[in-house]
Amino acid sequence: MGSQASLLWGLLFGSIGTGYFLYGKKQKKSVPFICGIGLMVFPMFVSNTILLVIVGCLLLAIPYFLRD
Repeated sequence: MGSQASLLWGLLFGSIGTGYFLYGKKQKKSVPFICGIGLMVFPMFVSNTILLVIVGCLLLAIPYFLRD
């Protein structure tokens, strides 16, 4: 079982990932689409809270730096 912090971070990253996913799908942009899927899925596999925040922030920043 995860801690309360990792559940809340997972919820936050999953919600933002849903927004990225819908934006990427509607605009037909692959980078936000793939990052959105990653943000929705990765909290299920990462139990360490620090690692969860680091990976989530990296996935949040990728669409800003890589634009197609």
